[in-house]
Amino acid sequence: MIKVLSASNSILNQYISELRDAEVQKDSLRFRHNLERLGGIFAYEISKGLAYESKEVVTPLGIANVPVLIEYPVLATILRAGLPMHQGFLNFFDKSENAFISAFRRHHKDGSFSINIEYASVTEIENKVVILCDTMLASGSSMVLAYKELVAHGKPRHTHIVAAVANVEGLEYVKRNIAKSEITIWVGAVDDEMTAQSYIVPGLGDAGDLAYGKKHNVFI
Repeated sequence: MIKVLSASNSILNQYISELRDAEVQKDSLRFRHNLERLGGIFAYEISKGLAYESKEVVTPLGIANVPVLIEYPVLATILRAGLPMHQGFLNFFDKSENAFISAFRRHHKDGSFSINIEYASVTEIENKVVILCDTMLASGSSMVLAYKELVAHGKPRHTHIVAAVANVEGLEYVKRNIAKSEITIWVGAVDDEMTAQSYIVPGLGDAGDLAYGKKHNVFI
């Protein structure tokens, strides 16, 4: 159910090391590009389990029988931090339709916060394969709420949930709140700790801020 790509050596680990590196993070273009490259790696790995059919392709010298996708997955992401990884998926699944969900933290006077869904733009997902990605899977609340928002618009055949870095507690939360038969979870790396504000430790910081600049005012 949970596939951790950093468990085996690959170039993915190089990209994750750069995403974590506070010095490399100063280059927001490289940060976004590394997330995009991770999306491509995840797309390739997930593509191995999709359905294919043989197609005759006419070449200049003859005909080749080539396995091609029967159906492209629907690509969904959580705004805004998930956008670079989403682009990585879209580079591979270039004929896919897309869905976007906006989730935000509503902070309360006692110092706590809740996760709220503000906006969703969802294409047809009934009986389709869906890939739902976000850069971080910390407490798991955003991912579960985003998934429930998706399935409110139709029931996918299967959903692949993807995060660059996840927390152990967040993974358990997702497993408790979504039937395991409905999803496969893909992560780049898993960290054990999390702060009271639900930031993963060692993690990599606020992925949205690192990719697009710090938030100063959020208007709801």
